[in-house]
Amino acid sequence: MTENLNLFTSTQNVIKEALTRLGYNAEMYELLKEPLRIFTVRIPVRMDDGSTKIFTGYRAQHNDAAGPTKGGVRFHPDVNEEEVKALSMWMTLKAGIVDLPYGGGKGGIICDPRQMSMNELERLSRGYVRAISQVVGPTKDVPAPDVYTNSQIMAWMMDEYSHIREFDSPGFITGKPIVLGGSQGREKATAQGVTICIEEAAKKRGIDIKGARVVIQGFGNAGSFLAKFMYEAGAKVIGISDAYGALHDPEGLDIPYLLDRRDSFGTVTTLFDQKITNKELLELDCDILVPAAISNQITEENAHKIKASILVEAANGPTTLEATKILTERGILLVPDVLASAGGVTVSYFEWVQNNQGYYWTEEEVNDKLQEKLVDAFNNIYDTAQTRGINMRLAAYMVGVRRTAEAAKYRGWV
Repeated sequence: MTENLNLFTSTQNVIKEALTRLGYNAEMYELLKEPLRIFTVRIPVRMDDGSTKIFTGYRAQHNDAAGPTKGGVRFHPDVNEEEVKALSMWMTLKAGIVDLPYGGGKGGIICDPRQMSMNELERLSRGYVRAISQVVGPTKDVPAPDVYTNSQIMAWMMDEYSHIREFDSPGFITGKPIVLGGSQGREKATAQGVTICIEEAAKKRGIDIKGARVVIQGFGNAGSFLAKFMYEAGAKVIGISDAYGALHDPEGLDIPYLLDRRDSFGTVTTLFDQKITNKELLELDCDILVPAAISNQITEENAHKIKASILVEAANGPTTLEATKILTERGILLVPDVLASAGGVTVSYFEWVQNNQGYYWTEEEVNDKLQEKLVDAFNNIYDTAQTRGINMRLAAYMVGVRRTAEAAKYRGWV
């Protein structure tokens, strides 16, 4: 809980500094330091053994001045209100960074989907939608997949919503299966976005991706796709890890072999005897380090030991603010999470647009549009950091918060 409180307060701190540097007054910070709305819902679910279990769920809507709120729904035992609030604020920043007409939203249910049957998960998903149906919708708040949720769960949620509100259901949720109005390229959009950021950062540092030594912490959805993309681009992926340890080969790991053997939770290291720890993995000598697992992995304790030239955050909050300062002073180019992981919300936006117009693009068209959005966003943030002499994280927050602050000002809220 302390970790999530830290996540929330550190997010508030950077937003405060970003708004101050943009010349906004204290009232604007008061408006944006917390979500406009946070809903706590109780969801009764009939379990397979005939008992009824009551689950707690949340939905936070940070700010809708610039448009409907948008953000994922996670199913996880550690979901709590502070985390959901902080992540809804991050979604506002991500939408602003890639210039989308959205504010941030986030949802979650306290549960362990790994201990639940498909039928129980379906009943839980439908129960959540019934509980929040009054406050969501294509012009209000648009959910999407997140930790331990996927296109099947989105399909159940959309079906439930369409029973309640028959006339506006297609764009109610994104991350749906293709056959139900999902977008091409959505599943690997987050990793694709991280890849684009890695390529742009490498250009700034004069590093050729072909032959570059890459370390990826985490082998889940984002991490495994990323390893695949890097391998295909000719990079040497010299280290990967999962929850049980890490693998290292200075000559480059056989990524296709590892991808074939990982299980649905991204676990593969248990098959090997020669392992290193996650701590050792982060300190490997490499060109590009990508934390794609959990938060608070790079702190003031180990920031001095990072040997990468570029650090790209694919996970949420893997680097603390103290570590960000140390890495920046050491000349390491840090690409922050709110920029690097914005590929998912960008393609979710494309899906919503396609649903609203009833016309669907090819995967190539989606990838081209994603490339254009993220390259523009990267260069905008990099240039802001350079001209103002600040780190990329603060620059990203400044670019990200500006759209919502301007919209709130024009509306006369502040």
